[in-house]
Amino acid sequence: MSADGAPRIDVPSSATPEEAAALVAAVEQFLRDTTVAVEEAPKVDAWARTARLEGVSRGASWDTGGQDLTAWG
Repeated sequence: MSADGAPRIDVPSSATPEEAAALVAAVEQFLRDTTVAVEEAPKVDAWARTARLEGVSRGASWDTGGQDLTAWG
């Protein structure tokens, strides 16, 4: 492993420039083929987001009389 945590690949000194280029291309292709795809976060509809924000900031439209409403549910 190299200092930055990436795998270290040593190319033999007897390799020709073409062989070294082929090795690098093969490793790059392997890394592209085996990388894990990152899933995108689901997009929130602007209308739904606005409705949620308005609903959260809104108070109750009726008087509870100081009673705990959790007993109803």
